[in-house]
Amino acid sequence: MAMEPAQPIAGVANGRGLDDAAHAMRATAARPSRGRIVAAVLAAGLLLAACSSSSTSSPISSPSTSATPAATSATAAPPTASPASAVCQAAAGLRASVDTLTHVKIGKGTADEIKSDLADVKAKLTALTAELHGQFTSQTSGVKSALDTLKTAVSDLTAHPSISTVKGVATAVGGVATAASSLQGSLAPQCGSASASPSP
Repeated sequence: MAMEPAQPIAGVANGRGLDDAAHAMRATAARPSRGRIVAAVLAAGLLLAACSSSSTSSPISSPSTSATPAATSATAAPPTASPASAVCQAAAGLRASVDTLTHVKIGKGTADEIKSDLADVKAKLTALTAELHGQFTSQTSGVKSALDTLKTAVSDLTAHPSISTVKGVATAVGGVATAASSLQGSLAPQCGSASASPSP
């Protein structure tokens, strides 16, 4: 009869042993899961660091792209040669007018034609002088003086037609061509080297 109470105690002891073993198994089973969590957290931290480094590097490259349009717009600046082109157009008009004058056959019956061409050269010289705005005054004055000489010679030809007055007109026309050529030569650096002194 003394052996019967020992069985429940052993059973309880065995039950506690089973509980302790189960608890130890749960603890050992939980340890790997914590390691996995730590590894996942570390991996997430690395990903965040990589994303933050890539996001911070992108603003650095953006100024270089924004600087290129400024450079291209600076090189596309329009040229400021409009005053020179206006002067060159007026000079071309004078050159053509002088060329017409120098190709007239000088004689007793051509005095009126010479007068008309003379008036046209004067008008073209006035237009060019206005575009020059006070530049090349000695050259423009030389052309004006030569035109005045030609005007006097044509008046002499009209009043006294003779070989002498015809020669006087021819000489005066040559003077106009020479003075106009000097003016055109002064404008050559900006308008080209076209000559306005064809032989009469």
